[in-house]
Amino acid sequence: MGLDESQQSDPLVVIRNGNEIILQAFDWESHKHDWWRNLDTKVPDIAKSGFTTAWLPPACQSLAPEGYLPQNLYSLNSKYGSEDLLKALLNKMKQYKVRAMADIVINHRVGTTQGHGGMYNRYDGIPMSWDEHAITSCTGGRGNKSTGDNFNGVPNIDHTQSFVRKDLIDWMRWLRSSVGFQDFRFDFAKGYASKYVKEYIEGAEPIFAVGEYWDTCNYKGSNLDYNQDSHRQRIINWIDGAGQLSTAFDFTTKAVLQEAVKGEFWRLRDSKGKPPGVLGLWPSRAVTFIDNHDTGSTQAHWPFPSRHVMEGYAYILTHPGIPSVFYDHFYEWDNSMHDQIVKLIAIRRNQGIHSRSSIRILEAQPNLYAATIDEKVSMKIGDGSWCPAGKEWTLATSGHLYAVWQK
Repeated sequence: MGLDESQQSDPLVVIRNGNEIILQAFDWESHKHDWWRNLDTKVPDIAKSGFTTAWLPPACQSLAPEGYLPQNLYSLNSKYGSEDLLKALLNKMKQYKVRAMADIVINHRVGTTQGHGGMYNRYDGIPMSWDEHAITSCTGGRGNKSTGDNFNGVPNIDHTQSFVRKDLIDWMRWLRSSVGFQDFRFDFAKGYASKYVKEYIEGAEPIFAVGEYWDTCNYKGSNLDYNQDSHRQRIINWIDGAGQLSTAFDFTTKAVLQEAVKGEFWRLRDSKGKPPGVLGLWPSRAVTFIDNHDTGSTQAHWPFPSRHVMEGYAYILTHPGIPSVFYDHFYEWDNSMHDQIVKLIAIRRNQGIHSRSSIRILEAQPNLYAATIDEKVSMKIGDGSWCPAGKEWTLATSGHLYAVWQK
């Protein structure tokens, strides 16, 4: 699974291969549980289960224990553990050929000293000791206006400043070459123009990158619209702006799938007969997921219906796109869920299903969704009965409200 160094200069080689399977290796509470040590014990299982990359929580010193209010980006002592423990973990992951994905939080940064307007918008006494000119004028700095949405309550970084971009690229290169991270996840990607993500990827050369472009879906009152084309288009525009060098989390698919499993499976076929999320239009750039540390975990901002989580995984792990599995579902819910997910991953890998696999949607009724992928795998979810026609199909795995067949 590992890439040799000669392949690493091409940022698209892994995206082209389309074989990634991601584990989000933390939740909102992980900082309370000696995390780098905990993950160290799980690396053999993560590798054996078939994950190619594990997304780790933000590793830098942060004002908030979860890591999303960074201050000294060069300090790797965090609530998740010490720099030494982190490096031991990254080393072990390398031995087991699981890539480590760094959570890149560069939309905002907490200052060390007060500057312009009495705000904490200076960084005296730590590396990257910026002044107020590194901070957008919209969040109390002396820089330019933000090129994206504001993350309120914290100084937002002004990416239009060339000295800021140079420092950030140097830092990301350090994460790649000295620390041992190989992949990047860009936090709050709505906060700054995607052309800067392109520049950062070109400068630091991660093997694989994904952006969190989390935008509100289309609703009529409190009901999710059937048509989410404009929502997925905004994610696609972000990927285009990043030079097509990054993938993006497929929030559209999450939104539609978690409504569909409530007995509205008709939602899973768009007006052109394709899957309704980013994976229906640009599957090689779509990272599909069921929940993350924001939508699920103890924050539970937008959780997938818990009784239907395995139907969700039966969908994303058999479909095109790049599936991502959430730590809680894999390690904390119950052992049977871990084993069911492992089975689905094994079928995906054994059948050679990849991010650009073809799909034919065969049923999308209120209580039943069925599809064939690459003419090698068939699946159904929902309580309607269905099985593929033909003697060549054998049942590969099944569980609560889902079944998968292979040839």
